[in-house]
Amino acid sequence: MTRMVRNGTVVTSMPGVSPGGPVIISRGAVVFDGERIVAIGEESDLKGMHGGAEEIDARGGIIMPGLVNLHHHFYSALARGLNPGAPMNSFSDVLDTLWWRLDRALDKETVEISAHLSLLDCIRWGCTTVFDHHASPSFIDGSLDLIGSAVAEVGLSAALCYEVTDRNGVEEAARGIAENRRFIEACRQQPRLKGLVGLHASFTVSDQTMSNVAATYSGEGCHIHVAEDPVDVSASLVAFGKGPVERLHDFGILDEKSLLAHGIHLPDGAYERIAESGASIIHNPESNANNGVGRLDVPEVAARGVQVCLGTDGMSSSVLKALRFAYLMHRASTGDANSGFEHLPNLLGNNVLVARRFFEEPLLGELVEDAPADLIVLDGSEITPLDEQNLFAYLAYGVSEARVSHTIARGKTVLENYQPTTVDVEALSARARTASPDLWRRFHELDTGTGFLGSPGKSK
Repeated sequence: MTRMVRNGTVVTSMPGVSPGGPVIISRGAVVFDGERIVAIGEESDLKGMHGGAEEIDARGGIIMPGLVNLHHHFYSALARGLNPGAPMNSFSDVLDTLWWRLDRALDKETVEISAHLSLLDCIRWGCTTVFDHHASPSFIDGSLDLIGSAVAEVGLSAALCYEVTDRNGVEEAARGIAENRRFIEACRQQPRLKGLVGLHASFTVSDQTMSNVAATYSGEGCHIHVAEDPVDVSASLVAFGKGPVERLHDFGILDEKSLLAHGIHLPDGAYERIAESGASIIHNPESNANNGVGRLDVPEVAARGVQVCLGTDGMSSSVLKALRFAYLMHRASTGDANSGFEHLPNLLGNNVLVARRFFEEPLLGELVEDAPADLIVLDGSEITPLDEQNLFAYLAYGVSEARVSHTIARGKTVLENYQPTTVDVEALSARARTASPDLWRRFHELDTGTGFLGSPGKSK
């Protein structure tokens, strides 16, 4: 069926995606048939050529490509309002006291519910392609299949991995490797679902486990936390005599499909090595601020040749809010009200370029003929001039917190007039309300102090 999104301002891409840059069409429309875009342009012209198309009224909003999130944690969805019940005076405490207890408390049901909740939020905030980093030590085998089924049911595209770590012992590390390997192979022929190698962080992954991962690695991509806190670097040096990036390089797991989340506290030379490999650093500004771990200097790192992208790290599913926060956080930290326009406008575009490597879609993230029909409609009509030069400022200041009225993923409308079409919101909410008390009870029954490698008295 041919459909047309009309009566809006069309933004064809984010900065840095296409050689000619984004094109803004004030009275524009996008026509798609099945999963592919067939035409874009002035609404008056397209109506003449596609008069029989079913129409979707953007009501003066902004019609733009679906967003890409390169680092999410679906499993955190049921942590809202959870009291850890113990002080967290360092990042190690945050991990031991909160996240490593939560992931151990997850079971099959809560993994599934968490995935659906996070995917629902992706729809609501206009994200059509998402990279998730999963952990559930009490439910490893088949966990990625369960999340993948949720992705397919909701109607998005996703790249999934299981977080391999030795913090709970070598047997669980081996099971995590096997889960990734099995899922990667199962997704080889699936165009919208991909598997990656997942690693927690260098300081919780032994040399033997890293070697076991490397033995079967064939360039499908590695998703790992790197230098989110200085402890990742210091503990890795104590345990292995090498920093996180050097370890990945030496084990042959650092390449153009390596996604390095955070990358804040790396030493001199590490960023250059990342740039040489073609790997990407995923900036997660809201999470970094929440955990008090510092700030990635995006202009400085980008100036060293590193492709810097953007994620939400489980804090939310709103990529545009993360973009605004990254921009304001940069200005607040530098004290320079003229800065931020050097490299920050490229974050969303870099997300698109990286996603293309995994999904083999050379036009992903653009509204052009034959591109995947992934597009969204943002509230916020063009009340002030919007053009190619002020697009980033318009997004950051004008519509970063605007509601999404429509989300269309590969031609399927998964959010229509603000209402999800592939998720029963009331039923999902009821399941979450029923399951979360038991999850929190299991959480509080678990001990803290699972430990990490390279810390005297805390290794497993």
